[in-house]
Amino acid sequence: MSEAVQWIALGAASITAVLVGVHRNRPARVGPWLLLSGALASLAVGDVCYALGATTSADLSYAIMFPLLALCLLQLTRGGAVLVDRARLIDLLAFTCSALLVVWVFALGGSGEVGAISAADVLGDLLLIAVAARLTVAAPNWSALLLLVGALGLLGADVAYPLAPGPLAETGYTILYVAWGAAALHPSMARLTAPHQARPTPWRGRWAALLAVSVATPPVVLLIEAVTTGVTDGVVIAAASVITVVLTFTRLADSLGQHSAALTRERGLREASAALVAAADLPAVDEAVRAAVHQLLPDGVHRVAFATDDRQLALALAAQTAEARRVHRVPGTATAGHRERSWWLPDPGTGDGAITLVCPLWLEPLAVARPSGGALVLSGAPELLGATRDTLEVLAGQAALALDRISLVDAVGRRDSDLYLRAVIRNTADAMLVIDSDQHIRYASPAVRRLVGVAELAPLATLHDLVHPDDRAQVHEALRAEGDGVVFCALLRPDGTQVFVEATYRDLREDRLVQGFVVTMRDVTDGHEPGERLPRLDHVGELPARVNRRSAQHKFRY
Repeated sequence: MSEAVQWIALGAASITAVLVGVHRNRPARVGPWLLLSGALASLAVGDVCYALGATTSADLSYAIMFPLLALCLLQLTRGGAVLVDRARLIDLLAFTCSALLVVWVFALGGSGEVGAISAADVLGDLLLIAVAARLTVAAPNWSALLLLVGALGLLGADVAYPLAPGPLAETGYTILYVAWGAAALHPSMARLTAPHQARPTPWRGRWAALLAVSVATPPVVLLIEAVTTGVTDGVVIAAASVITVVLTFTRLADSLGQHSAALTRERGLREASAALVAAADLPAVDEAVRAAVHQLLPDGVHRVAFATDDRQLALALAAQTAEARRVHRVPGTATAGHRERSWWLPDPGTGDGAITLVCPLWLEPLAVARPSGGALVLSGAPELLGATRDTLEVLAGQAALALDRISLVDAVGRRDSDLYLRAVIRNTADAMLVIDSDQHIRYASPAVRRLVGVAELAPLATLHDLVHPDDRAQVHEALRAEGDGVVFCALLRPDGTQVFVEATYRDLREDRLVQGFVVTMRDVTDGHEPGERLPRLDHVGELPARVNRRSAQHKFRY
């Protein structure tokens, strides 16, 4: 009875540790760990039944444990997890299972005490060790190492207990309970199901041949036994056949799924590229990108943000918590001296298991042509984003190309418009300026240069540089408002003299060919021309006091 209580305590403690670890560490997928807790519960029930003498119930519980462990391993090795592509692992597991079957039937099956060992248990233990070892190599952390230690303890107990039953032989089961519970409690357990970019391995004929040999081995062994000595290891052969067939169907399902996903991604990218090529403005690019994302990930995206510059990107990420805004870049995604194609943001703690992927709108050949930055930000299921990460990076690059093309076309259009304006009004007496929204001067007519008394304006001159310091705030506020208007100000010449002008501006920032202000200046300084008059009285009241005082000084000569 005391032995049964011991197994109850060990099983309950291990299961509780797994559940607490899942709640505390919040892995991307909780399914594998819940299956692991179910396998521990089944093992504990079997141990308790065996201690109480109910061997039939114990064998049934042990038989239930291995399918749960198999499902757990399938979840841990699924595409997008730490192994990324499990094709080679499945091929090696199937071959190992067939090889162990041959060794057991023809070398160890009937050899004295060794024949008391359960071949099915040993076979399952070895496969479990192989997967745990592969996890440890792919992601060397404490959680994977503890899973491997627990699998080794299970194998040791399954081999030692039939040979020498006793408390010492049961130590392996105790190690299993403790190690697997500790593996779930350690924070590194979240890395085993963290999203990774899928990189399918190209098809190789030798691996297909190895899988075919593995599937054909159990029937061949059964045929040899039936012809020679009679079938004495039918249970072992049946177990090996089931394992190899399940592994083969899993391999086939993975291949079909990868092929179908590749076709879907190819079709989505092709349609997105056509839509982006036809896009003529930013809203069309945004619509094409969102349509492509929903076609590539119809059910796996919770939020999509398309930021065309870094200012919009900061607003898109403002909803993330302070912890999520600390960028968590996946190791190995970038080489020294190169910008990363994408990176992950940690789970903001919303509880829905979503994770955020940031794909910058950047391509290496056009890094200089797009200084404003921007990114495609997606929040959704980790496994789906991890499987389509490379596709989303390509989509972001295509969007960057479309935005650069639109900006270049607009720049060429503005240049042609400026050249046309320059040719038309080159000899006119009107003082005209074309300025950007940030008041940088793109074009100035010759009359403007004569007005301010310079031969040429500086290449990066702004309207702010031409206006008198006392009037700069007034001009700045006028140009910040929407629509057309008139503003009175003084221009400062290099010799310190001032020219009082009436500046009429048109707001053409929404015009595709201008995207700025067109300013026409008229010199209204008193006495500049005989027929020229001072501003009308209704405008004078709107001028600042200092400007009115300067006009009075011109009029009354003091």
